[in-house]
Amino acid sequence: MRKPLLLLIVWAALAVQAVAQQRPQYSQYMVNNYILNPALTGIEDYADIRVSNRRQWMGLDGAPVTYYVSGHMPLNKGAASNKYHKALAHHGVGVLMHTDQTGPLRRTGLTGSYAYHLPITNKINVSAGASAGLIRNSLNASELEFTNPNDPLIGGGNINRNMLDLNLGMWVYAQNFSVGFAGAQLLENAAGFRLADEEQATLGLQRHYFATGSYRYSATSKIDLIPSVMVKLAGPSPSAIDANLRVMYDQRFWVGGSYRHKDAIVALVGVYVSPLLDVSYSYDATTSNINRVSAGTHEIVVGFKLFNDRRIICPQWVW
Repeated sequence: MRKPLLLLIVWAALAVQAVAQQRPQYSQYMVNNYILNPALTGIEDYADIRVSNRRQWMGLDGAPVTYYVSGHMPLNKGAASNKYHKALAHHGVGVLMHTDQTGPLRRTGLTGSYAYHLPITNKINVSAGASAGLIRNSLNASELEFTNPNDPLIGGGNINRNMLDLNLGMWVYAQNFSVGFAGAQLLENAAGFRLADEEQATLGLQRHYFATGSYRYSATSKIDLIPSVMVKLAGPSPSAIDANLRVMYDQRFWVGGSYRHKDAIVALVGVYVSPLLDVSYSYDATTSNINRVSAGTHEIVVGFKLFNDRRIICPQWVW
């Protein structure tokens, strides 16, 4: 691997993080849309806990590494008295913690969420949600190399900056389709790393907007086809489109593939092991020029269903 090319790619990734504060990329957003849209808070009949690790561009020093832990559950959720009546409205609460490190820059976020779910027909529900919290940026100056001996970052140590975070979302869903819209980092508040009394490197939050949709088609009594799509807008960055198709067998095992425009082709596999546990894995084969120095991206998601009194194996609303 040629060192100049490596440094160019790493610092390009750092520039995206530092200037635009891009949110982490997830290949398995479809199995946990809660990480994009707070309106899913409490959508299932149990406490949905998920843990994930994503290692991007393997083999490239300083490439992004992302972890998250999410958990949300319904409050006061009741079922319809019979199939001819709508289900009862209910609330949901949740929490999301993530950390994303690219080279010397680490970004950690912690948010709490709330959503209200309202059945509008016997089959169709709509929910609206909000999440708020803090985002903390940390720069480890000891990992940087300097050409200016008077650079104020020389001396090492961590430089930190905290920012408020606000996300809003809406979700329309039934047992065979879902459509959602969400806005993230909506405060877009200016912030920066304090370098010296007169100097500051500004870092601001970039607003993100997500539109997602999925449909579940029963091809046979045991095989379901689930196409989905996500469109992300984060100006001034170009829009991003992620198209996905999964095939589920007997509501227990699924395989699929995704195409992320001008970025990657993704292979996915998952299994609902039991009423407590499910596991999924994805591999991104990079299609951009980074594939010259990268061995691809790995992502794993482990899910737990707590307080699952109905012993549900395959989720009812988010498959």
